[in-house]
Amino acid sequence: MAEFLLLLHDEPTRLTRLSPEEMQKAIEKYMAWTKKPFYKGGKRLTQDTGRVIKANGGKPRATDGPYSETKEVMGGFYTIEAADYDEAVQLSLTHPHLEYGGTIEVRQVWAM
Repeated sequence: MAEFLLLLHDEPTRLTRLSPEEMQKAIEKYMAWTKKPFYKGGKRLTQDTGRVIKANGGKPRATDGPYSETKEVMGGFYTIEAADYDEAVQLSLTHPHLEYGGTIEVRQVWAM
């Protein structure tokens, strides 16, 4: 089995529009998803934009970011096991993040 990283992207204020009851339901759905047998781990990230470190003229430089054309943040990540990308995508389609309008980026972890 291969390991895949699911990167959860979202609009920063989307979840703040949920009522307390809707937020509780969302949390329960996210937590229930972590009980699936293919789930291996994950974490929620803070809402700040983090830092980007790039080599600029051979010298590393840290800046605020990342920035994209949309107002989107990476909200967290999960790791799962799947046979291949097709299965990883199928498993990702069951994640409640999509139900709430978020985006999931699926990336395979390099096995050394």
